[in-house]
Amino acid sequence: MPHHRRYGDQVTAVRARDLVKQFGDKRAVDGIDFDIAVGETFAMLGPNGAGKSSTMKMVSTVSPVTSGRLTVLGFDPETEGRQIRARLGVVPQEEILDHALTVRENVTVYGRYFDLSRREAARRADELLEFVRLDERAGDFVRSLSGGMKRRLSIARSMVNNPDLILLDEPTTGLDPQARHLLWERLYQLKQQGVTLLLTTHYMDEAEQLADRLVIMDQGRIVAEGTPRGLIETHCSRDVVELRFAEPGLGSSTSAAEGDDTETTRRLTAAIEALGLRSEELPDRTLVYADDGEKAITALAERHVLAASTLVRRSTLEDVFLTLTGRSLIE
Repeated sequence: MPHHRRYGDQVTAVRARDLVKQFGDKRAVDGIDFDIAVGETFAMLGPNGAGKSSTMKMVSTVSPVTSGRLTVLGFDPETEGRQIRARLGVVPQEEILDHALTVRENVTVYGRYFDLSRREAARRADELLEFVRLDERAGDFVRSLSGGMKRRLSIARSMVNNPDLILLDEPTTGLDPQARHLLWERLYQLKQQGVTLLLTTHYMDEAEQLADRLVIMDQGRIVAEGTPRGLIETHCSRDVVELRFAEPGLGSSTSAAEGDDTETTRRLTAAIEALGLRSEELPDRTLVYADDGEKAITALAERHVLAASTLVRRSTLEDVFLTLTGRSLIE
């Protein structure tokens, strides 16, 4: 396995400056800058359509850069795509395994594209299937695998050329929690071995678990960059209080309920202002940001703000996104 390899004199695996991707009159990636250090796990977090996959396709050399500068492993994707692809592992969002082949053949046949000898491809396949815990399924056909197993096989296949950089586009979308956690464990091990990982995700817990650093993207732009913990500390309070109020119209006439609802909103707004807190209104609940959630609930109750249910939790990257864009990550 590679271990913090340098490219020329640099320790940067990917460097982007004013990177743009244009499709007709739509600008999918709108002039972004980022650096990914060798051996780092770097995540791009954002909703669908934020520009994450378009960025990934430029880095993997399958989609040309419209403008700006991009270097991958010290090479220029426009003129040195072949050199980049030889050192790259790619796990795309859509499954591209060969269903006519067995699990093991999917890895060995792919290894031949990188000019590995039959013996070397077979050795790598055995090693990698053990790594992704599919060694017992080696002789089975791909169609018999679950979604999580197929994703793990895609990772094994992407590693056959012993890559320096692995790109993972939405690696756990559609997987159940157990399959996601098993995949995270494998990715974490790769990171321990010094492989550079670039992943896109719209799951904040995935970015928090795996990423050393991340960028939050929205509408083709980077709206924040940093470590998961650093971003939460910069943009949010320690705690979030989730308040849900009784549905208007329950147990009373509509007009009275609307009056109650307005009174609750007025009280809540006044209390939040008086306490110097910040809030976000979501369709089904109100979020109140506070350094001490329990104290905030008590202070709101003293001002006659009584919710049907209250929950105190720690701030997450979802809250960072909401704070920066006024929208939820998964809409």
